[in-house]
Amino acid sequence: MAATRTQKEIRQRAPIWLVMLLFVNFVVMALDARERFTQQQTFKGLVQAVFSPVQNATSWVSSTGGGFFNEILNFRATARENETLKTRLAQTELELRNIQEAKTENYRLQGLLALKAEPGAEKVFARVIARDASVWFNTIMINRGSSSGIGLNMPVITPGGIVGRVVAVSPVTAQVMLITDEKAAAGAIVGQLGGSGALGSVRGLGNSGLVEMRYVSGLQKVETGDYILTTGQDGIYPAGLNVGEVIEVKNGTATQPHQIYIRPSARLDQLTEVAVLLYRPPQRPAPEQTLPNVDKTKPMPSDR
Repeated sequence: MAATRTQKEIRQRAPIWLVMLLFVNFVVMALDARERFTQQQTFKGLVQAVFSPVQNATSWVSSTGGGFFNEILNFRATARENETLKTRLAQTELELRNIQEAKTENYRLQGLLALKAEPGAEKVFARVIARDASVWFNTIMINRGSSSGIGLNMPVITPGGIVGRVVAVSPVTAQVMLITDEKAAAGAIVGQLGGSGALGSVRGLGNSGLVEMRYVSGLQKVETGDYILTTGQDGIYPAGLNVGEVIEVKNGTATQPHQIYIRPSARLDQLTEVAVLLYRPPQRPAPEQTLPNVDKTKPMPSDR
């Protein structure tokens, strides 16, 4: 009964479905017709107009997503390249530092060789092995001692100038008081010995790294840039050794000496190798015990 009713309904509705299909086909054919002047399919144009926002959004998402991932890949590649460049730069800086150190050592060794070739007292070359860290003393320790012929008060120099003097000795080491120590002193002259009357004495100023020259007459001309040499009158340093360069002068008067500040010519803060002069000052003649006009053979009244 139900099956018969269903078939009957289908037969009744078939014309309606046929009309609807014909209508849809007509509509599709009409929309598919080409416009006479634009030669563009109306149906496709309508579809494109409807779905254009969706296509634009999809295209934007696709391009943005692709660009984002490309940026990530580019960032990773740039980071790797940056690390590579940093490594190369560090290697280059290390090579340049090694070259500079080798160049500096070469200059230093050339200076020592030139110092060794200079005539004068015999020299013992030594390496600095320690430096006193105390704020009260300016001393260094070298790796040569009495077994190498080094004794107390022997002068220590570099190609630049004087360093100081030996103040303590063991068989294999020696302690050197730098010229900048407050207890260090040396006879000195401004300019060449015999060509200047600006005689005085240099004394260290402690941790300032400078040396002060005293007792120079205020009538003598002293200027910044003048060089200071030893006179040999102190019984420690031979004459003609370079002390340093004048960096400041507080002019004196006829009754007041100059105040002269000197920068040592030896690089005392960068000492690596030094030379010890096996120097003994010449013996001074003993002073006469009697006046020149006194007859030494005649007994004194106290001897009678």
